[in-house]
Amino acid sequence: MMTRQNVLLADALVVAFATVGLTTAAAAEHVRIGNSGVVEVVPPPPPGVIVVDPSAPSAPPAVAVPQPPVIAVPQMIQADDITADQVRADTIYANKIKADNVQGTIHQTKGVKIDGSRSDIKAPQVAASVIYADEIKANSVVAANIYVRDIDRK
Repeated sequence: MMTRQNVLLADALVVAFATVGLTTAAAAEHVRIGNSGVVEVVPPPPPGVIVVDPSAPSAPPAVAVPQPPVIAVPQMIQADDITADQVRADTIYANKIKADNVQGTIHQTKGVKIDGSRSDIKAPQVAASVIYADEIKANSVVAANIYVRDIDRK
């Protein structure tokens, strides 16, 4: 007499053999001895296939952890003044930087001319690929290259 577990296991074996085919004949096989003393030979599943053992105790349900939203970083920011806790960019062009911590290669310039629309930015974090600013006031400024006329470390 076949129990429900044996029927499920037999179905799983049929699916596994149909999926794997004859290509796994030379592969190593795993041997299990069931509760009834019957030896079961189960080939390993192919990569990416999940095999559920019905005789194993069920695990608690998985809990999905929400991920924080991904914020797209603009390519370029132009501003008169930027005030922030942290300013990050690949390259920064500024006339004046006032910051506690400045990380990156600093290049001394004669000045930066900013064309186009100009405004002030006040935010906890400002990030872009390239930043053009007349003045940056921040706790931390991080960029690979910083082109600046005057720098004042607080």
